[in-house]
Amino acid sequence: MMKRTVEQVAQMAGGTLSNPAFGGEQIHGVTTDTRKVSKGALFIPLIGEHFNGHTFASKAVELGAAAVLWNQKETHPPKDVPVIFVEDTLAALQKLAKAYLKEENPRVVGITGSNGKTTTKDMIHSVLQTAYQVHKTEGNFNNHIGLPLTILAMPEGTDIAVLEMGMSAKGEIEFLSNLAEPDAAVITNIGESHMQDLGSREAIADAKCEITSGLKEDGVFYYLGDEPLLRDREKALHHTVKTFGESKDCDIRVTHINQLAEGTEFQVEGYAQAFLIPILGKHNVKNALAAIAIGQHFGLTETQIAQGLMQTKLTGMRLELFKTDKGITVINDAYNASPTSMKAAIDLVGDMDGFANRILVLGDMLEMGSEEETYHIELGQYIKPEFINYVITYGRLGAFIAEGAKEAFGETRVFSYMDKGDLKKKLAEVAGPDDVVLVKASRGMRLEEVITAL
Repeated sequence: MMKRTVEQVAQMAGGTLSNPAFGGEQIHGVTTDTRKVSKGALFIPLIGEHFNGHTFASKAVELGAAAVLWNQKETHPPKDVPVIFVEDTLAALQKLAKAYLKEENPRVVGITGSNGKTTTKDMIHSVLQTAYQVHKTEGNFNNHIGLPLTILAMPEGTDIAVLEMGMSAKGEIEFLSNLAEPDAAVITNIGESHMQDLGSREAIADAKCEITSGLKEDGVFYYLGDEPLLRDREKALHHTVKTFGESKDCDIRVTHINQLAEGTEFQVEGYAQAFLIPILGKHNVKNALAAIAIGQHFGLTETQIAQGLMQTKLTGMRLELFKTDKGITVINDAYNASPTSMKAAIDLVGDMDGFANRILVLGDMLEMGSEEETYHIELGQYIKPEFINYVITYGRLGAFIAEGAKEAFGETRVFSYMDKGDLKKKLAEVAGPDDVVLVKASRGMRLEEVITAL
């Protein structure tokens, strides 16, 4: 975490210290949340649509905060602790993070994409850790507040920072990229997430390509070469570009994939050995290819890359596999959902052998825009009864998945619910020993709650 004097922090954040006598006091870490205040931390109160963090500053000091940033327009700043006055606390947070990153000067990997960016981040982190001190984005701290906090949590002496960059609107990734100034930038893919805000996959591709805005002049841009929308936009870039994927003209190309019970094995053109990721789903191989590309970028050997991939640990609720006491195999993938990731997870379950029944529990895909009902119906139509035994849906949009599935399944193997309690009863009724159950929906649906029925 950041360790600086109060005077240094004031200079880095572009603020004015309330009393110069406090200048030599030490700051250890930064927080915007009183629930996460540690002794010696700098508390930064943010102002939102329905809250004002300045009202919690005194509480933060009671809990051990050593100093407070303060919007100069706000009244009654805390007494007897260093206060750094700024025009805007959010802008000061971002300025502080940029200054800290510049001073520590790690190499930076920026990652974005419609699907798979968190999994790719975890893989890249695991690969690079075999040779470097690496810091990564935790959880979903990937926006205009989370990214600065991630940077400020970076330990001194970090060699490489692996930073995930999320978005909901045009211009957001451009801002994050300019803040982080990556040495290498990765786009995992272009999907349908944020269709509601951006309107088309073309607009989504444009927004994702903003990650090159802050890419250093000698930086390298890595992207999924199987995506025509990204191929089209490569021509406008002035950086070195490398691709990964299945297409024959990709710089890093997978040649064979084998789904195993313990993970996914694959081979890459030009590499002597097979790679193994302890993660289900053939679609995750493309995320692994991005990690291989970044490993190459930083000079890792084939052995180091393979070791790092094998040791990957994913952020929670992403294809988490476990078995219940009743012998039911559960795949919890309830963190996020889009048509692309839904189809990949459905394919995964369809490919799994040795189970009595394969059961899908699917909920709403959110932020799909004006065509949301069509996307859900088409997803239901995508499910094949020869590979899947039961389809159970939850939510208003989930009902359209059921509608699409019934075209091939009929009425007896597809069930739709608006109440989780009713869904749990049906799931407990149909799922038995030696069955596999996939649970997947957008985060807002909290569909992982139905797993208690098993």
